[in-house]
Amino acid sequence: MRSTMTAFAAILCAALGLAGFGGDAAAKMSAKEKDKARTEVRKASASTLSALYKAVPAARKVVEGSAGYATFSNFGMKILVAGGGSGKGLAVDKKSGRETFMKMAEVQAGLGFGVKKFRLVWVFANEGALNQFISSGWETGGQATAGAKAGGKGDAYQGAISVSPGVWLYQLTDTGVALELTAKGTKYYKDDDLN
Repeated sequence: MRSTMTAFAAILCAALGLAGFGGDAAAKMSAKEKDKARTEVRKASASTLSALYKAVPAARKVVEGSAGYATFSNFGMKILVAGGGSGKGLAVDKKSGRETFMKMAEVQAGLGFGVKKFRLVWVFANEGALNQFISSGWETGGQATAGAKAGGKGDAYQGAISVSPGVWLYQLTDTGVALELTAKGTKYYKDDDLN
């Protein structure tokens, strides 16, 4: 019994470290490292938007007509009873052009094995929703699942999930746009090292 608990604790610690709760906050980055990290996040953001526009061409109109957007790239792993994921992102205020570098962290529980990689594009219809996301972050519950539906918004929102009033979300996988989003204990927040 004790060895089982020890193994569980080790897996949980590894998952939390993978999810970004580990020691990266303690290490301070040099100016050169920050610039390099910012450039990588910007490239990933551009790649994510490009993939979205290829999968759903009408999404370009949605993003261009929005108050702002945020893109995230995620990598996650699940081993036995614990798992987690982490990701980096960029939120852009279209009116001011201001960029805010962000992080995401996900913790999962439950039996299973697997590795998953996906990208997200958040679209904010108004500045209030964008500013709340940037300043307060966002947190999803244990098993929040939403289906993709346009909700009377027309074909431009095809593949997008209405998360809350004025907030839409596209989830991209290696096979295209996911028609259902499963967010498990995910938190989005400012990256203090890059801002």
